[in-house]
Formats: sequence, C-alpha cells, structure tokens
Amino acid sequence: MSRYRGTSSFLALPDIVGLNYRAYSRNYTRPFMHWHLARWKVSSALHTDDPGLILAHIDGTYNPFPNYAYTGPLRPVYPLSKTRTVPDHIPRPDYAVDGRPLSEVKRSGQPPRILTKEEQDKMRKACRLAREVLDIAAAHVRPGVTTDEIDEVVHQATIERNAYPSPLNYRNFPKSVCTSVNEVICHGIPDQRKLKEGDIINIGKYTHTMYRGYSCYHADLNATYPVGEIDDDAKKLIRTARSCLDESIKICKPGALIRDIGKVIEPIARANGCSSVRTYTGHGINDLFHCSPNVPHYAKNKAVGAMKPGMAST
Repeated sequence: MSRYRGTSSFLALPDIVGLNYRAYSRNYTRPFMHWHLARWKVSSALHTDDPGLILAHIDGTYNPFPNYAYTGPLRPVYPLSKTRTVPDHIPRPDYAVDGRPLSEVKRSGQPPRILTKEEQDKMRKACRLAREVLDIAAAHVRPGVTTDEIDEVVHQATIERNAYPSPLNYRNFPKSVCTSVNEVICHGIPDQRKLKEGDIINIGKYTHTMYRGYSCYHADLNATYPVGEIDDDAKKLIRTARSCLDESIKICKPGALIRDIGKVIEPIARANGCSSVRTYTGHGINDLFHCSPNVPHYAKNKAVGAMKPGMAST
C-alpha cells in the first residue's frame, strides 16, 4: 500500500464552491504533525541533562519533539527561521497581533454566510491571487530545497501583491504557508528539512486581502507536488485525491446536501485502497478564515444544511 498521505488541489469555481479533499493510504498510520500538537515554542527541555531528549546535529539543527510517538520516518528540523514581517500598509486580520481570531469566535455557531455578488467578486480575486502565489511556490519544488525556503517564496510573493499571508500568527502559527511532506496530514510547519527525491509535498496557500478599502477576504487552496521522481503508490494517491475532488465538485450546486460530498468521496477513495481522514474537514471561508459550514469528506457524516448561491467553502 502507499507510503504516503496527500492532498489534492483546491479549485476556485465560478460559484465560489470548492472542495479541499484529503485521501490517505489505509495501511499506514501517520503522526499528526499538525501545529496544534507540535507546539513550536521550544521549552526548557532543550537544556535538560537527559541525553535522550535532545539530539542536536553538528550543524545546529535538532528535533524539538524527540519523545513524540512518530509512526513514520519524517522528523522536524529546527530551529525555525525568524518570523517574517508584513509591511505596515497591508491590511491585517484581527489575529495578526496576538494570534486570537476573535471575529471567528464571535460568529461561531452562526449559519453559513451568504455573499453578495460584489463580495463573491472579491472572493474570486482573492482566490486568483492565491493561485498565482501557489504556482510560484510550486516552481521551487525540487530536491535540496527546504520547506522554509518555500515559505520565504510564498511570503514574498504574497506581500508583493499587497496581501497578508493568512496562516501567519493564526492561533500563533509561525509561518506564512503550510508545507506537509509525505506522511504529514496537513498544516505542516516549514522548517530546515530539505526535500528529497521521491518525496511528495502539499503546499497550502492562504491569502487575506482587501479591495478598494472594503472588507478583507481569505482564499484557501492547496496542491500536492512530486519532488523529482516518485513511486507508483505516490502517483496513485495523488490521482485518487484528484478524482475525489473532481467528482465531488460535480454535485456542488444550490440545493445539494453538504453531507453528500463525503458520500461521493469515500467510495472512490476505498476503490483505490485509500480512505479519508476524519479528523480534518473542509470549512466555510469568506471574511473569516474558518467558519461554517463544516464539510466532512467521508460517508454517513452528520453535516447539516444544503448549499446555497453565495456560500463559499473549501
């Protein structure tokens, strides 16, 4: 079975309905290299007398979580680079200063927001900008490049477009993009690990931008790329994820049940020896980075509601 888990690309559709699907191999349990668990702020354990805790390399890099129960070979390579800065003239989301998305908290539990035609146009523009930046990042994927270097490319391309990189400081996330390599499910933190021949890397690009002094909107998209030559299992995984994405998008229209997206995805994934991770789902997006509706990618889910014109989701 496949050694990998991967993520397909997000499509920005004319009606602002998209799907961000994750398909994964069934026979390989992955570590949750997710930033909620990672806790990138290195503790005083770095200075402990226990020789088993920190394995520093001669080049000064180290694994800050040596006691984590990894189930794959991938390891973080710290220290992280310094937090990248955003020019003062670029509009910022409310969490840019202290990491707390208070606007999301205040609107938690509310039904999905329906965007006006003008707001939909702003969403489309944000998505187009994010797609441009994702394509620029993808052009730098090759063996020997670190995920931190990809983060630098994304950050620079984003601010050149007078946009804010949405992940930066969202709940204290330290980087401007998510780079999820091989068994990393999603939300991987860019660090000093160099990409290797045969890796696959998912680059999650998110942009927060403003038009003509009006409200800001987020874009959320990602794609998985091969690093050099990849094996047949990795190719199959990427193809399966893409097929799930394309087929589920076909049912996206006014009146379609949100829960039916997962009903389309799971049979395709299973037929190809894959399955959906249930821990993470798609979500609404607009002037909030994360909001309703919740969009599970597995069958027999309990997602509530039907799609309506003007709704935006990943």
